[in-house]
Parts: sequence; C-alpha cells; structure tokens
Amino acid sequence: MTERSRPQIHLTAADGWLNDPLGLTWHDGAYHLFFQHVPGSTEWAPGCHWGHAVSTDLAHWRELPVALAPDDEDDGVWSGSLVVGPDGAATVLYTAVHEADLDQGEIRLAHPVDDSWVEWRKGGTVLAAPESPATAIFRDPFVLREDDGWRMLVGGALEDGTAVAFSYTSPDLAAWTPAGVAAERSGALQQPVWTGTGWECPQLIEVDGAHVLVVSAWAPGAIHHAAAAVGDWVDGRFLARAWQQLTLGPGYYAPSVFRDREGRASIVFWIRDVGSPGDGWQGAISVPHLLGVQDGRVVTRPHPDATAAAHRVEVGAAAEATTDGPTLVEAAVGIASDLRVVEAPYAEVRIRAAGADLVVELDGVERTRFPRDAERLQVLVDGPAVELWHGATLFACGR
Repeated sequence: MTERSRPQIHLTAADGWLNDPLGLTWHDGAYHLFFQHVPGSTEWAPGCHWGHAVSTDLAHWRELPVALAPDDEDDGVWSGSLVVGPDGAATVLYTAVHEADLDQGEIRLAHPVDDSWVEWRKGGTVLAAPESPATAIFRDPFVLREDDGWRMLVGGALEDGTAVAFSYTSPDLAAWTPAGVAAERSGALQQPVWTGTGWECPQLIEVDGAHVLVVSAWAPGAIHHAAAAVGDWVDGRFLARAWQQLTLGPGYYAPSVFRDREGRASIVFWIRDVGSPGDGWQGAISVPHLLGVQDGRVVTRPHPDATAAAHRVEVGAAAEATTDGPTLVEAAVGIASDLRVVEAPYAEVRIRAAGADLVVELDGVERTRFPRDAERLQVLVDGPAVELWHGATLFACGR
C-alpha cells in the first residue's frame, strides 16, 4: 500500500478519534448521526464528546459542531440514545462518567436548543448505577417508546460474570423506575456462542414480527464482537430463542439500531481499525445495513441508499474486480470460489474457498474464515474500509 486516504461513503471525523455511532434519526429532511469523539487526538480518552454529522442519503456526511462535551458535572460524555416524543420534542439520554470510577456511569439528559438540533443543552442526572446487585459496569442507555411511556435498557456486568441489560420505565423521560433485568446471560456459557461477561450498547428492535436484541460483548480490559438473538418481548423481559455471533473479525463493534425514513429496521456499526495516528483521524462508521430475520437468525444487507453511490460489480464464482472508488461487489459462491477485489493504490482483498469455508485475506494475510452457508456474498471496498455480508455472517476490517 503506497498511501492511505479516507473512505468516501463511510463517516470519519474531520480530526481525532471516533467510535460508537449514536442516535441515528431522520429529522426535518436529513439523517442526524451522533458518535463518540475525542477531538484532536487519535487515541481514545475518557473525556469523550458527542460528535454530530448530517446526511440526506446515508452515504455523504457533513460534520457539524460537537453536540455535547464534558463539563463541571461529568468528565466524559459516553454512549446513549436519542428519542423523539409524540410532540416531536427530541431528548438525548447519555452516559455521564467521572474519572474516579469510569465503569459506574450515570444517565443524564440533554435537549436541543431548537429544531435544527445543532446546539444541545444538558439537563440533570436521572439515574445512577444500582447499589444491588453489585455491578462491574453500568452504561449505554437505549430508550424506546412503550405504550404511553418509555422503556430504557442499560448495559451492565455483574461482578459474578453475568452480562445484563437493566430495565427501567418512565412516563416522561425524567423520572425512571427500576423494572428488573430485561435480559441476562452468563459469561461462562460458550454455546452456541460466547456473549461476554458484560454487555455494552444493548439495542432492542422489532424486525419481521420478532424482537431482536443486539449487544456488544465486553470482558474486563477488552472488547470483542457484536452478538444478537431473535426472541420475544414479554412483560418487560426479552426471551431469547437462540443467540448468534453477529460479527467476525477486528472491525465491527458497538452497533446502533435505527429506523430509516421509510421505517425500515436498520443498524450501523463502529469499524475500529480504519485510520491511523499519522492520518490525524481514527475510526469509521459502517455504511448502514438493513436488518432482517431469516430462519430464526438475524441477517443484514447493505442499505440501498448508502451504497447507491458505490460502483456495483456482479461476478461469478471466480473473478477479479478492479476499481478506483467505493465498490460493492456481488458474487455467486461456488466451492472453487476465488474472488479478488483491488482498489488502487490499496492492496487486494481476496475471498477464497477452503473446503466448506470461505477465507478472507487482506494483503495476503488471513483475517477471518467462516462457513460457506449462503449462495451469495457481497463485499464493499471503500478505500481503507472493507465490509462483507454472507448470509448471517458479517465481517469488517480496516487497512
């Protein structure tokens, strides 16, 4: 690779660190996307801000001024969500952290100054970590409308290694009542998939007549992958039918669900390893994906609006695609598959068959492998950002 540039249809911050996507919402003719951001630094730091960008097509983003920043009452503005009430008023609920104990977050409110959503004003703290049971982490509120009120899920980890999503209810977004645990799973369970000893960024959305819970698998000192389950929402509790590992590889983490302007269930991810300190920026947001449920599993596909700006290439079981810009390659999968995608001046992405598996290589180095269990795959190459879809398998990486 002779040089490194930004992706064209993946959001990156103008400068500094970017991670979790937050509160993606269609409002007044545009999508508003917020993200965790450390301005002026290519390394994560506790003093995160909420960055802000807008787009009319989910592909071309314009960065706006920072929406929320640390102040005298919090040392960092961490992940959360945005909801719009029946009256059209927007509210952000976010994790306020303090340097003395970053893992025990508080939930705090913020509201826009006007309907442009450009300037935001913080409100008070509405929730603290529970004293019992003892928690190793407490953060990342996700809020959704429920009947005539609101439901909040907050990611957590119990000290015994159980991952949990705490549950709260509210009539007005300001006063919250504990409602137990919405979902939990032991970190000791390995089958059918390990889902961490704690959950960050729990997300709940109705998809194709079922409910889907998406979590980010956390363990002390490390973040791992996104996991998901199709299940049923019954009396304030999520009953999983089956868990799956939603993402493979070192890229995706901290997904955020949303509904597009047509109301379709969608999801967007942080891609961790795009960018480098020498570039002055680090991290990218995936293109949005449409969510579906197929054969009891969560599946996704590239959102057609986001990829409309990409070149589209259809190839057979074995082929090479060469491009000079964002390209979505769609390929039939045969047992002898060997697909190469090259975007100058970048090195090649190669997907090849190895028995019943498909292997993804970047610069000749194997990055992941997974069962060949679908007839087609899609690969999006956008400069240093690579995303791949194959049935229920998702993979992303940077270079």
